[in-house]
Amino acid sequence: MSGDLPTTETQPETGSPASGESVFLAVGKLRRPHGVRGDILLEVFTDFPERLAPGVNLYVGDEHKPLRLIRARNRDNLLILRFSGYITPEQVNELTNQILYVKAEEIPPLPEGEYYHHQLVGLNVTQDTGDPLGSVAEVIETGANDVLVVKLPSGKELLLPWNNDVICQVDLGQKQITVHLIPGLLED
Repeated sequence: MSGDLPTTETQPETGSPASGESVFLAVGKLRRPHGVRGDILLEVFTDFPERLAPGVNLYVGDEHKPLRLIRARNRDNLLILRFSGYITPEQVNELTNQILYVKAEEIPPLPEGEYYHHQLVGLNVTQDTGDPLGSVAEVIETGANDVLVVKLPSGKELLLPWNNDVICQVDLGQKQITVHLIPGLLED
């Protein structure tokens, strides 16, 4: 699995986007104006900040207002961004403390065998024996490897490390992950 963007979706209570609605992925949080030309600081969430380049379409806030990025540069652990139509600190101040998004369908594909976290959340998880386990509730990033949080039918959660010993197959088309469990892992 590759590092990726945290997921935020426009969705009904079922957890899936309504048919035809876009899935938005959070890339950062806009902090405060920077300088006098309409720049603003971005606290970066994405593992791919280099994709935030001039010309990229971005969306801000809960209403996903469209913005066109015209400039991006690094500053320490932040990015300094400039958007089309924002030329003063007063104008860009209206964006302060809002989340910045990209559309999931606009992000570049990863190499084969690598997945964004949002692609895995909601997938059904089945043991390599054919027994169903539950579904992926979330993906946790750790220092060593990512961890799948699988919600079991009992309501309990099972943590599975993302490695070749546990993850056998991912089939996005079938919305299925096949895993190999160590015997006795599910016993209380």
